[in-house]
Amino acid sequence: MHIYLNGEVREIPDNTTAEGLVESLGLTGKRIAMEVNMEIVPRSQYATRRFHPGDKIEVVQAIGGG
Repeated sequence: MHIYLNGEVREIPDNTTAEGLVESLGLTGKRIAMEVNMEIVPRSQYATRRFHPGDKIEVVQAIGGG
């Protein structure tokens, strides 16, 4: 199915979860935030939150600096 990830069309398998997307992006264990269709997805819901065709997903990673 097609989704929009950070503004770009991306093909992902049907029934992909937020957790699966994070893994496929190589962001497991990183400090990230995810928004789906303009709603924040709590990390506690990543394992069960499934995507639907056309979902607009934004993933941002926190980067520390000093």
